[in-house]
Amino acid sequence: MGRYLRIRKGRSGPVVRRQACRRRNLAAVRRVAACLIIATGSSAQDWPQFRGQERDGVYPGRDTVAALPPSGPEVVWDRSVGAGFSAPVAAQGRLIIFHRLGSQEVVEALRASDGSGLWKFSYETAYRDDFGFDNGPRATPVIADGRVYTFGAQGLLHCIDFDTGGMIWAIDTHRQFGVRKGFFGAASTPLVTDGRVLANIGGNGAGIVAFDAATGEILWKSTDHEASYSSPVAARLDGKPVAVFFTREGLAVVDPASGEVVYERRWRSRSNASVNAATPIVSGDFVFLSASYGTGSIAMKLCNREIEVLWSGEDVIDSHYSSSVLYGDILFGFHGRQEYGQSFRAAELKTGRVLWSQDGIGAGTVTRVGNRLLLLLESGELVIAAASPSGFEVVSRAQVLARETRAFPGISGGLLFARDIDSLVCLRLWSE
Repeated sequence: MGRYLRIRKGRSGPVVRRQACRRRNLAAVRRVAACLIIATGSSAQDWPQFRGQERDGVYPGRDTVAALPPSGPEVVWDRSVGAGFSAPVAAQGRLIIFHRLGSQEVVEALRASDGSGLWKFSYETAYRDDFGFDNGPRATPVIADGRVYTFGAQGLLHCIDFDTGGMIWAIDTHRQFGVRKGFFGAASTPLVTDGRVLANIGGNGAGIVAFDAATGEILWKSTDHEASYSSPVAARLDGKPVAVFFTREGLAVVDPASGEVVYERRWRSRSNASVNAATPIVSGDFVFLSASYGTGSIAMKLCNREIEVLWSGEDVIDSHYSSSVLYGDILFGFHGRQEYGQSFRAAELKTGRVLWSQDGIGAGTVTRVGNRLLLLLESGELVIAAASPSGFEVVSRAQVLARETRAFPGISGGLLFARDIDSLVCLRLWSE
């Protein structure tokens, strides 16, 4: 296997015991957020993984973001990048980007303030997209405990030293677990929690696999679910820590220590030519899943090993590749297939009632800063809008990128990092 490690399977941990359901109060939410910040070794202003510290698309600790200047946001720096849809992440004043240059997937550390290079790690890849799309990596790096974890399009999982860029361990997951290529390669960003790397691998008997974060040793394997392009999130249900996956089959909630499946529900299209890509939204006991291809969205209450479906349907917020954000009990997200035209919508989490829908805006991603939404559209336009239940209210907008933009942005220390197919730009949203 070359330099990719062949590592042995470890034993599973203890089985989760059934407990009575209880909602998280505000103090518990703060404790979970604090634990996540400590686990990643990052400060409150950092963006160390896909969609931010809690993978919810929310920048913490800020009430709002001001309107953009008439001339557009200040461009602090910009540079060219290679292929890929991987999002930029930042911690401790460093920006990590993951892209493809020629025949190599490349991980780079840059100084966030000026874009200057600090280190570079690269390796060969033979991945080719069967549909003629981008050949670069799709999954986003994760910064945690002094390490960077990346998952390439060909299924190569790497652990890299955050300070030096040296490789700590690596494993060819597609070869080790017999994973077929699929439509668009590996795209689910692994979840790093409590010394484990949890990944939606998609192998037979290894749908979800946990690796030791320090050594790469296999700790457990769980489910036969094929891999999706959705990234899992950490949460607490029934008073226990869990990892919430939206695999190609649907919902799979697992115990991070043992891999035991705590909750499971099928939610996928009847068409084989379909994908699940949106990140699950978890709020207390409630879980929201969304997909396109005639699948639709579903809201569930998970309690005491039972799933109560609150509502489901195909015309609420049906996400193609983007993910929604939550503000209070209101979901904001892109609805519909990207290639057929999308609308941007607001809907109630617990009822599925659509509050408003804005057509003609195009496809994109949404991030929330306090009471405002940042929409980064495929056209390269940045739109700041109110997170309002009463209608789509644009605060300001500016063209910030020139080419097709699909990667999610990152925000750290008042700076927004966004990339299109060949450029990365650093914009100032506010001064710390």
